[in-house]
Amino acid sequence: MGKALQSQWDFEDLPTQTKEPQVFTVSELTAGVKKLIERELGEIWVNGEISNLRLQGSGHAYFSLKDASAQLNCVLFRGEARALSRDLLCDGRQVLVRGQLTVYEMRGQYQLRVTAVDLQGVGALQIAFERLKQKLKQEGLFAEDRKRPLPKFAGRAGIVTSLTAAALRDVIHVIQTRDPSLELIIAPCRVQGREAAGEIAAAIKLLNEWNIKAIREGHRGLDLILVTRGGGSLEDLWAFNEEIVARAIYESDLPIISAVGHEIDFTIADFVADVRCATPSVAAELMTQAVFASREWIAQAPLRLRRLVQDGLDAHRRTVFELLRRAERNHPRRAIEERWQHLDDLRVDLARFGKYGLRSCRSNFQSVLQRLRQLKPRVIVERRRELLVRLRSSLIEKVRQRFAASQARLEAEVLRLRLLSPKSVLDRGYSITTDAESGSVIRSAASVRPGQRLNTRVQSGEFGSTVEESA
Repeated sequence: MGKALQSQWDFEDLPTQTKEPQVFTVSELTAGVKKLIERELGEIWVNGEISNLRLQGSGHAYFSLKDASAQLNCVLFRGEARALSRDLLCDGRQVLVRGQLTVYEMRGQYQLRVTAVDLQGVGALQIAFERLKQKLKQEGLFAEDRKRPLPKFAGRAGIVTSLTAAALRDVIHVIQTRDPSLELIIAPCRVQGREAAGEIAAAIKLLNEWNIKAIREGHRGLDLILVTRGGGSLEDLWAFNEEIVARAIYESDLPIISAVGHEIDFTIADFVADVRCATPSVAAELMTQAVFASREWIAQAPLRLRRLVQDGLDAHRRTVFELLRRAERNHPRRAIEERWQHLDDLRVDLARFGKYGLRSCRSNFQSVLQRLRQLKPRVIVERRRELLVRLRSSLIEKVRQRFAASQARLEAEVLRLRLLSPKSVLDRGYSITTDAESGSVIRSAASVRPGQRLNTRVQSGEFGSTVEESA
């Protein structure tokens, strides 16, 4: 591009320059610059930090790449890059983008038309790892309630690893040291490379099928499966992050131990497996833990047996001594002696209570006799008779007073009724006129009509009349 800039511009489809100044329109100049940049640079790679990221509803993404002293406008059109590349876009992330430098003629500015995005630092593998991890977690492959416990005493175990792996040598060495009786069935496979994931999944399925066949034929099957390899980079361990391996572990009928890499390494296989061990050696120790602990227990068994026998003899000896003491305490002679002593005590108490009891009865008799003499029933009867006479007089007086009060109230009410009676009104010279047919009281002259028959009641009787004229 530098050589092109040093020479005169060689724009296609532009008029040939003459000695006179050539005048371009803005569109012509911009189109010429665009063709020059696209022809000279072609596809390029640019490293920078993403800023001003804008994701449009149309699916296009616009952002800038910047470094310490400059920035470059970029556009990623919908369909130009894979979905993985689009997911890597994030403000502040250092990326390596591939694309074609061009000119956006509407604004007259150059920009990079992006076709691919790669991460720097973390890497795209880590993004793929997190995406698969989240997917399998949502499907329940990591659920704790589906993980199966390992058998306490394993007699035969399957191993999925490479025959040349250092992890296999470590596992065999630990098992021979701690539990030589443990049988190992190895399903060899590659543990690194493009074909490794498929071979690992196939080895797991092969061991499950072998287990079913062995049990069907009456032989001893497998108790568990160990999937293992040594440490390495994320790329080296990537076969254990493949979905095909995760689903093979999930579908296994046998419990699976995952021991991939070192203590700081975690793979998808670790999350799906029933048990995860930090290293292959730790996995081998876990498989032989019960047997190894039993060896020490068996070695100490004679000493514990002698101690248990001695403790049992001591306990029986103490029981015999206690029974002897109880037999002495419960001898019939001692019970008879205690009864004789109790009988003697009762005799003494009987003699004492007889003498004091007679004296007490005499005293009580004299006391009751004295109280009877003091009571004098005749006097009590006289007092009750006087009280009855007084109560009778009081009752008669109260009845008389209540009758008089009631009679006075009755006379007052009769007087009130007489005052309110219509007859008292008639006695004062007034009269009551009613309709002869209906008997309703005539209250105004307007309510009568000529020819209407009326009845009039006065103090000494009634008389009839006929209306001749109403005022």
